[in-house]
Amino acid sequence: MADDDVPFRSLYRRFRPQHFAGVKGQDHVVLALSNAVRDDRVSHAYLFSGPRGTGKTSTARILAKALNCVNRDGGEPCGVCPSCVAVEQGTSLDVHELDAASNNGVDAMRDLVSRAALGTPGRHKVYIVDEVHMLSTSASNALLKTLEEPPAHVVFVLATTDPQKVLPTIRSRTQHFEFRLLGGDVLSTLLADVNEKAGLGVAPEAIDLVVRRGKGSARDALSVLDQVAAAGEVDDEAPITDDTVEALCERDAGRALVAVAAASASGRDPRRLATDLVDHLRNVFLLTMAPNLVAVPDEARDRLAEQAHRLGPAALVRAIELLGLAQVDMRDALDPRIILEATLVRLARPDADTSPAALVERLERLERAAAHPPPPPTGGPPPPADRPPTRAATPPPSPTRPAAPPMPGRRPPPPPPPPPRQTPQTTQTPDRRGPAPVSATPGRPAGEPAAGPSPGPGSDATSPGPAPAGAPLPTRDALTKAWGDSVLASLSTRAKARFGTGRFVAVEAGAAVFALPNDHFLGRCQEVRAEVEAALAAYLGVPVPLRLVVERPGPGDSAGAGPPPPDDDPGFVDDGADFEEIVEVDGTREPPPAVTSPEERLKRAFPGAEEVAP
Repeated sequence: MADDDVPFRSLYRRFRPQHFAGVKGQDHVVLALSNAVRDDRVSHAYLFSGPRGTGKTSTARILAKALNCVNRDGGEPCGVCPSCVAVEQGTSLDVHELDAASNNGVDAMRDLVSRAALGTPGRHKVYIVDEVHMLSTSASNALLKTLEEPPAHVVFVLATTDPQKVLPTIRSRTQHFEFRLLGGDVLSTLLADVNEKAGLGVAPEAIDLVVRRGKGSARDALSVLDQVAAAGEVDDEAPITDDTVEALCERDAGRALVAVAAASASGRDPRRLATDLVDHLRNVFLLTMAPNLVAVPDEARDRLAEQAHRLGPAALVRAIELLGLAQVDMRDALDPRIILEATLVRLARPDADTSPAALVERLERLERAAAHPPPPPTGGPPPPADRPPTRAATPPPSPTRPAAPPMPGRRPPPPPPPPPRQTPQTTQTPDRRGPAPVSATPGRPAGEPAAGPSPGPGSDATSPGPAPAGAPLPTRDALTKAWGDSVLASLSTRAKARFGTGRFVAVEAGAAVFALPNDHFLGRCQEVRAEVEAALAAYLGVPVPLRLVVERPGPGDSAGAGPPPPDDDPGFVDDGADFEEIVEVDGTREPPPAVTSPEERLKRAFPGAEEVAP
């Protein structure tokens, strides 16, 4: 017969593997079977399970050829002896194939059992039962006894795509081998080899498309390759799918609906589009969780990684779940396109969906936006140098923060510092390096001293340098306002207790002058000065160096501004006033005495209250 008279055969039939070495992607099965044939340790029954098009029936035929081959090389059949040729042509009396999907009755199984004991020309008689899970219960029971103790020359090979439906009593009597889907690299190599041997001339980019449509099945991929070779061009539907996913990334419901309309206009079934969307989103999801499981070309990985970053895990999981439910609903819908469009709108507009998954997705987007805020705008005019940056609406400034009422059973906090004095006074001390600050006078802004206040002991070693050039310091009024509005309240308990007794008195020499009652507080405040400077810089937007000084009361000032200075200070005037010193032990205070009666608790809660006899 001339070559022109040979009927056309599809690629998956022409290139069906005829040796164990030709079975791609199933090395774990091939190795076990070839070793069993070589060592003459073949079992009486095998169960091959796995997705369609992965080589179950082809491997069963190769096993039958190897068992009856007269010139086998190790565990491989020769392929040229009469037995091998007869098995390949389907005319061998030693191999019997049965389709359980169409012969699933008990009569077919009884006929198979009755013929199993008959002899054949070869050494082994092989029964290949395809889709064995389709057998009825009575037919499976009829097969059980013979399957457990068949004649010595009989080998059963059962193939199925759903092993869970096979009776456990049958599975327990067989050696179970699971066939796997072919990886992208293995399938690409197989298709390129077939393309070269068959002389199809299909372009490499078309091979990549065939690999995606094959989805790990060798038979499906070869059928698609046959179609591409016959059509002469590639009908790539990936751009529509990618455009729909981009619409979900951008939260553009209109763009998603336009993509569905374009797919429908090109004759694409909405169910097929939903399936492709799920596959695409699954690859995006796996790329974020387990990149090694994604079987896509390298150039497509960057695109999928970008979409994964823009969508986020919560949105990906929700999209896969909703599209999966839409596929179920579209089976019985009068117009499947409406179901798909409604689902895409819910995915593109989470604010229109009140389900918990939509709320989780919205929260995740807010968290990601907070973790990566947009950069501040550039090119605008800088804020004026004579005032700090504008803040949101803040309460009016107050010279002192109002003290909260004491809690019942707790000692009231120390009294706030007194208001600025009205009488100017300057005190010179021999062991100080500058005059003491004075109160406001007519013609001078409030709080501006006539001379700089005197620093306390050791202040030279810790006093900061001037502010950087180009960053003017805020005015004293701005510092006082910021201090009372927010800065003092944001400090730690230790810093708040130490700096709460002082005040800003001036801004000079590139530093803000902060006056404290005595040397004791000055020394304690030096320990936490860096925390206060950081809080001021964070609030005002510019570095604010602090210079801590001791404020000296004059003879006409009222006592109570704080604990008295040391006795060796010539400027100290002992007026007999008693002072309550704040004692700090690791940031805590001495616990108040226990309350013994309800009347005492009320007096503690309302200082100054008196008990009136009835």
